[in-house]
Amino acid sequence: MEVIDFGATPSLIGQYLAEMRNTDIHRDPLRFRRNLERTGEIMAYEISKRLRYRTDEVVTPLATAQCQVIDEPIVLATIFRAGVPFHQGFLNFFDRAENAFVSAYRKYKEKENFDICIEYLASPSLEGKTLILCDPMLATGASMELSYRALLTKGMPASIHVASVIASEQAVQYLKKVLPDDRTTLWMGAIDPEINSHSYIVPGLGDAGDLAYGTKE
Repeated sequence: MEVIDFGATPSLIGQYLAEMRNTDIHRDPLRFRRNLERTGEIMAYEISKRLRYRTDEVVTPLATAQCQVIDEPIVLATIFRAGVPFHQGFLNFFDRAENAFVSAYRKYKEKENFDICIEYLASPSLEGKTLILCDPMLATGASMELSYRALLTKGMPASIHVASVIASEQAVQYLKKVLPDDRTTLWMGAIDPEINSHSYIVPGLGDAGDLAYGTKE
């Protein structure tokens, strides 16, 4: 399994990440959502370089042109709720893709003890398609794994791209074990060293869903 760490090379993603981590900018949810979206756009462009293309002949006002167009069906999937603006960034670029949505959330039994619950899934068939599964934060990797297994009820994708803004090192190692190695690529905006006792990424950026859409009860 290949892991792409955008944090290893200076790029615009680093600028957007700096703003998303910054507690002063956290007071501006519009900017936070837009930075998630822009990060998704950059990752979509980078993933596009790995896809299969065909040559189409296109008629222009003056002649014909040979153009390279994507030649594989794409499904963009995300996890509610923080994943929505991140997903939109991918959709801005892969505008003809099909879309899938999963609800995965932490159901706390005690202060630091929770289960991951999935209550909603809307997806087209994934059989033989390219699945791009995006979620801004990968703390333990458990939500991503359960979302992926829920999506498998819609068919087996030919290839899988998992995209995240920030992941913990623990989550990366976990996904290497539970996702198919020969078909999966991980695209990480940054890989942080640890998670705390509440399973939040450190240094991370906090709760991406709350920062994007407001606190919840």
